Amino acid sequence: MPRDLTNPAERHPEKAHRGASPRLPKPDWIRVKARTGAGYKRTRAIVETHSVTTVCEEAGCPNLGECWSQGHATMMIMGEICTRGCTFCNVATGRPDALDLFEPGRVADAVAKLGLNHVVVTSVDRDDLADGGAAHFAQTIRAIRHKAPGTTIEVLTPDFLKCSPEALETVIAARPDVFNHNLETVPRLYPAVRPGARYFHSLRLLQRVKELDPAIFTKSGIMVGLGEDTGEVRQVMDDMRAAGIDFLTIGQYLQPTPRHHAVARFVTPEEFGDHDRAATGKGFLMVSASPLTRSSHHAGSDFEKLRAARDHQPARA
Repeated sequence: MPRDLTNPAERHPEKAHRGASPRLPKPDWIRVKARTGAGYKRTRAIVETHSVTTVCEEAGCPNLGECWSQGHATMMIMGEICTRGCTFCNVATGRPDALDLFEPGRVADAVAKLGLNHVVVTSVDRDDLADGGAAHFAQTIRAIRHKAPGTTIEVLTPDFLKCSPEALETVIAARPDVFNHNLETVPRLYPAVRPGARYFHSLRLLQRVKELDPAIFTKSGIMVGLGEDTGEVRQVMDDMRAAGIDFLTIGQYLQPTPRHHAVARFVTPEEFGDHDRAATGKGFLMVSASPLTRSSHHAGSDFEKLRAARDHQPARA
């Protein structure tokens, strides 16, 4: 029987580098759509034909069945191997291959074939590259603009922690419609959850996007259920607003395998509603907070709402 590449445990068995943690049983409100139907099969065929990688598969996204059945896929560029070892993430860690110079064109062809109105392009971390892969992001944006000129583009980038400031400038010069970079969790949990990153560096990255091009929407997200408390989540919201972030996503952390960071608890839908109301009150243009919220889930329709929200903002004096 072939491996099920949508099953995290089967896709990356080599990632058994952490001590096993028992997994809490999932509550009734964590339900996902089965991976079936003509739309799902068509999306899979296009992804395979164009030899593109999707974060939907590599990260074991719970919304894969729903999104692919609607023809939506999130492109992941620069390979399948990340130079970081975040304990929440199911993407393989190690030494990446050289960049594929033809990848931007294949991604653009796949976007055009899928007929996407909005596409999210993300990547692994590439600390092995002098610019962190910024030029590759820019080339991919330009290729999509050429092959699918009507498609709006959202990038979900690494933090470019080990790069010069010009790396971010390279991506912004390519003019994505949305710049997303996830903070992932509260500062206190960074050493355990995101050890290779720095919370305030990530905040500053997002703030600088607005300084470079105020017309680009900024977006960031966190997971809950990792051991944070409500006060810490509220402080992250305040930090994001101080950095001018437009769109906040909050979703439940789901432990990919027993070798990953354990789920501390499952946050109830009612608590997600509280987070939504709190964030809206703090002035975000858009908030998406639910157990199955992910960065690219409903990204196209959310972009339209985000644009409408900005259009309806009162004019500044």
